[in-house]
Amino acid sequence: MPPRPILLRAPAPVRTPTPRRGPLTLPQRRHLSGPYGYTQSRALVCPEFGEPSSSLHLHTHSISPSLPPSTVLLRTLAAPINPSDVNTIQGTYGSLPPLTTLLGTARPSFVPGNEGVLEVVSVGPGVAGFKRGDWAIPAATGLGTWRTHAVVGEREVMRVEPGGGWSAWRMLRDYVDLVGESVKAYGRDPGTEGGAWFIQNGANSAVGRAAVQFGRLWGLRSINVVRERGTEEETRALKEEMVGLGATVVVTEGEFLERGFTERLKGEWTRGGRDPVLLGLNCVGGKSAAQVVRSLGEKGVMVTYGGMSRQSFPFPTGPMIFKRLRFEGFWLSAWAKEHPGEKKKTIEEIVELMRKGQFKSAPVEEVKWDWDTDEKTLKDAVQGTLGGFRSGKGLFVFGET
Repeated sequence: MPPRPILLRAPAPVRTPTPRRGPLTLPQRRHLSGPYGYTQSRALVCPEFGEPSSSLHLHTHSISPSLPPSTVLLRTLAAPINPSDVNTIQGTYGSLPPLTTLLGTARPSFVPGNEGVLEVVSVGPGVAGFKRGDWAIPAATGLGTWRTHAVVGEREVMRVEPGGGWSAWRMLRDYVDLVGESVKAYGRDPGTEGGAWFIQNGANSAVGRAAVQFGRLWGLRSINVVRERGTEEETRALKEEMVGLGATVVVTEGEFLERGFTERLKGEWTRGGRDPVLLGLNCVGGKSAAQVVRSLGEKGVMVTYGGMSRQSFPFPTGPMIFKRLRFEGFWLSAWAKEHPGEKKKTIEEIVELMRKGQFKSAPVEEVKWDWDTDEKTLKDAVQGTLGGFRSGKGLFVFGET
C-alpha cells in the first residue's frame, strides 16, 4: 500500500475553459491535488442496491501519479442526478453495473452517475486524443461520474464541450419525419397554420424543454403536458415559461386527463383533426400515456422513454388496429452505444445551437461538492430526486477538490 497521500497545490493555476452562458456556472479556477504525489479522490459508492439514503457511502481512495498506458486522469466538474441514476442504485434500471473492489472499498461496489462534464488533469503514455485542460463526457453509460477524480481509458470518454438535450433531438428525428410531414401538409392544404404536431407528457423535464425548443427551431407545433404546481399562480408561471421556450400549447395533467380533452384537441388546435398529431413522447406511463395514445392521429407513433408514474400501460388493441399506431421505446444508453458517431455529431450540433443562443439547458438545482462536503449532504441530494417539485434537475457541482 502506498503511504498516505499528501494533497498538494499545483505550482500554477490551471485555466479551465470558460463555461457557456446558461443556468449552470462551472468554477473558473480549481485546486489540484498533484501533479506531484498521489491524488486523493472521493466517490459516492454503492455496495448494495436499495434506496440512496441507505445504499450510498462516501469513500476516499488514492490515485497513483503513474498512469497506465492509454488512460487519462479526470476530475469532475459537474454531474447530474438523473432518475436513471436513482433507478440504478435501486437495482431497477435496465442495465446494472458490476460490483468491484478496484477503488479499495471494503465491499464490492460501483460508482453511480452516467453523465457529467469532466476535465483532463493528466494523460498516460500513448494518449494522443487528449491533453491537459480538455473537457470530456462519458462515451457510454456506466462511467461513474459521482466522484471527484477518476482514471479511465481514453476510449471511455470523448473530447467535447458540455451539451444537452440529445434524447429529445433523436426522438424528434428518428421515428417520424416531422419536418417532411410539415412540407407535405402545406402542399396538401395551404390553409395549414403551422408545422406538424407532436405531444408530450412530462414536458417541463429536461428532455421536454429540449423538445419544445427544437420543435420551435424546426417549425413544429407541440402540445405539452405539465403537472400542476402548488398554486394557480405558480402553474400559470410555468405555462408562460414553457410558451416562452417555444411551446404551442401547454396544459396541466388535470386538463389533459379530462374526458373531453380529445374533442378539445380537435376543436381548438388541429382543425378537426386535419392537422393530426403524429408523434407522442411519453415519460410518465399510466393514464397519461393512455391519453397520449388517444391524442395521436392515424399512423401516429408513441415513443416511451420513461415511466415516472411507475404505473403500467397496457397497449390498446383498438387504436393499434384501427388507427394503425406504432409504439416504440427509446433508451439513450443503448442508442449511444450503437451510434457513437451520431452521438458525437448530435452533441456538437446542440452545442453550436447553445453558442448561438438558440437553445437553453433546463434549470438546475446545484449541490456543491467540495473536498469537505459531508456524506449526508450528497445522499440527501440524491434521495430528494424521488419526491416533490424541485426548482431544477439536481446537479453536483464540484468546487475545491
